[in-house]
Amino acid sequence: MFSALRTRAGSGRRRPGRTLRSALAVGMGILLISCTPTPSVKKESAPAPIAPTAPVAGASGRVYVTNQQDNTLSVIDARTYRVVATVPAGVAPGGLAVTKDGKHVYIANSGSARVSVLDTRSNKIVRTVPVGKGPTGVGLSPDGRSLYVTNGKSNTVSLIDTRTSRVAATIPVGKSPVNVAFSPDGGRAYVANAGSGNLSVIDTRTRRVARQLPAGRSPVGVAVTPDGESAYVADEVGKQVLAVAIRTGKATAVQVGEGPFDVAMGPDGRFAYSADLGPGNVSVIDTGKNRVAATIALGPPGTDPFNLEVTSRAVYVTNQGAGTLTVIDPASRKVVATVTLGAGPYGVAVS
Repeated sequence: MFSALRTRAGSGRRRPGRTLRSALAVGMGILLISCTPTPSVKKESAPAPIAPTAPVAGASGRVYVTNQQDNTLSVIDARTYRVVATVPAGVAPGGLAVTKDGKHVYIANSGSARVSVLDTRSNKIVRTVPVGKGPTGVGLSPDGRSLYVTNGKSNTVSLIDTRTSRVAATIPVGKSPVNVAFSPDGGRAYVANAGSGNLSVIDTRTRRVARQLPAGRSPVGVAVTPDGESAYVADEVGKQVLAVAIRTGKATAVQVGEGPFDVAMGPDGRFAYSADLGPGNVSVIDTGKNRVAATIALGPPGTDPFNLEVTSRAVYVTNQGAGTLTVIDPASRKVVATVTLGAGPYGVAVS
């Protein structure tokens, strides 16, 4: 449902829907296909960028970003922050995930009700998997064997067996599911249902919803702490991130910027990061105190920070309005690079 983009009055450009009501009204509207700009990197003057001799991410040192409006995937070298390939990805690509071995990337294509599978060695799509309508978010289980895909227009989650690249189960959840995250042990999957205002908690063993947790007015992003005790939820309409205690369901509100669309957890769980669409900021949340510890400006209103991925060395943020990827050093909380991508960058994943 959030794959559709709408025109903001007087802006003269395409923007993501800011509220659940407008997103539902737009539905799967026609996307504006823009010409892909020439990939480039803008380095900030201070502080010094992360050393190019040390890879930011894992074994392959690649960052993958879907460009929703031109139906492509950008492949970025995490050492140099340069785009090394631009690959046709499917219709309106959104969320994505990299397999544990780094050999494949799964991409949800909301415009075709399919998931594309990219071979990272050839940078080619090698197969597609039919799922429900409006697939938006994806989540890879901790053991790497299952990929959960949220189908925003079917109100379901498709469970793909990564060994066979086939749907092994279809699980009914709440209304308009957007994103999914797992408990550290993989026993639970948490699905943010924007239309229901709750989290569906899926027992991954039985493949059924075990319970529902209240999660604000329009939960769209979700991340789980490393101890599995809390889920942090981006409530787009409520302009807040909710820290939801898994055992009790009690929610503590953290006020952030307008329209938080995604939330990501740092590796050690000390900080969570919220992408705030309206002001063009990332809010850094101290999870011990449940308050904003810092605000990082990525650009003026209209930059539209959308989705995040966090590693021990970098925070990656897609900016749908600006058509860029921002790289933040989590230690200094400074922007160290801005990478120009295709039209409407959406999801981001690292390998």
